[in-house]
Amino acid sequence: MPIHTNPSPVFTSVVVLAGGVGAARFLRGLALVHDPGETTALVNTGDDTVLHGLNISPDVDTVIYTLGGAIDLERGWGLSNETWRAMESLKKYVNVRPAGSVAAPEWFNLGDKDLATHFYRTARRSEGASASEITNEIARAWGLAQQIVPMTDCDVATLLELAENCEAGVAGQQISFQEYFVKHRHCVAVRAVHFQGAEFAKPNCLNELRQAEVVIIAPSNPIVSIGPIRALAGIDSALTAQRDRVVAISPIVGGHALKGPASRMLTELGHESSALGVARLYAPIASTLIIDTVDADLADAIERQGMRCVVTNTVMSTPIIAGELARIALTSITGESR
Repeated sequence: MPIHTNPSPVFTSVVVLAGGVGAARFLRGLALVHDPGETTALVNTGDDTVLHGLNISPDVDTVIYTLGGAIDLERGWGLSNETWRAMESLKKYVNVRPAGSVAAPEWFNLGDKDLATHFYRTARRSEGASASEITNEIARAWGLAQQIVPMTDCDVATLLELAENCEAGVAGQQISFQEYFVKHRHCVAVRAVHFQGAEFAKPNCLNELRQAEVVIIAPSNPIVSIGPIRALAGIDSALTAQRDRVVAISPIVGGHALKGPASRMLTELGHESSALGVARLYAPIASTLIIDTVDADLADAIERQGMRCVVTNTVMSTPIIAGELARIALTSITGESR
């Protein structure tokens, strides 16, 4: 049900730049205070991968499952009441797998119900459907009113360059995001991030960004969730042109990421792991940064970066809190937030 206290202003076009879990929770809150039919989520696909012969789009699916009310709330990803029989049965073939084969990978699991989404996506891709078409079909199947759009219909891969010799490989070697995030549990040091194919990929939603009344950068990892979207030609220039209407939400609270490797990654790549560090990354494209109350002492420093700073509770522990955060994000554009 919508939140009726402290109503948000009415906008006819809101675009959200989105990663996975944090963005999905924010979008769920946004739906409480803003017409979902007037919301477009432009979602990172740099994390996409092919495993078990299936096309997998983790951030897109996390957003759809969350908005569809089916996400596993404890994990923050995958479907609730999931079972894992297919993956357990796959272990039978590990011992007969030839050397060098990537069949039956044990490090990346897919739930039995979740498999249906990947079966559908893979079959539609083999029929020549675009990522946008497929994502729209999956979102409709889950009954979503929001427009869920992959950042591009082209293949873009987020690659992490290792900083030192480790179990993941040698220094300078590049590994996929899923290898970094899942296989190695983001516990290996990196020295650079590359977005393979981004320079040739046509972005989606450029016109929507240029015409949006509000653009919100969700509380997602600035490097590997929002970074791939920004790497696409035309995205940053569109955001810069709309800067007065762009508001970002810091995913760093008290110097730490609530989930995932953002804090460690920022530090390893030479940025400050703080709301101020996030401000420095977003200042060229966003006029406003929303930070958590625990970081209130950074507000003046953030405003010296040329951004308006709004302080509130950004820890979305409940949908109601997420809804209030979304309301504040919307009102910050009109200068009404408090």
